[in-house]
Amino acid sequence: MPRLLRVVAVLVLLAGTSACSLTIDATTLGVPATLASDAAQPAQGTPFKVRAHATYAFWGVLKVGQPSVGKMLAQQLVGGKSVADVRVRVRSRFTDLLFTVLTAGVLVPRTVEVEGVVVGQ
Repeated sequence: MPRLLRVVAVLVLLAGTSACSLTIDATTLGVPATLASDAAQPAQGTPFKVRAHATYAFWGVLKVGQPSVGKMLAQQLVGGKSVADVRVRVRSRFTDLLFTVLTAGVLVPRTVEVEGVVVGQ
């Protein structure tokens, strides 16, 4: 029995280290975006903030739904504009934690916030 307990503990540890991951690749966004501008000259334009939810199952081991950051940014672009100073934050808000507790970890939502500045070409 102790060997079974060790195996289960190792499996839980491995699952926990790979859980709830969101990969964002700036080269595949599909929209003109600058992730950071020069500190001496910050981007001038209209700031925006967009929220979406990523959902995981079984304590974060399986991905159920993941937002597309490229689509979130594309919603901000009209008429040849681009986005600058893009920041992506993934966090657990109070409602996310409450839902996780109520479902005993079977469903784990995370809030994804994308913020930046819409600038002209």
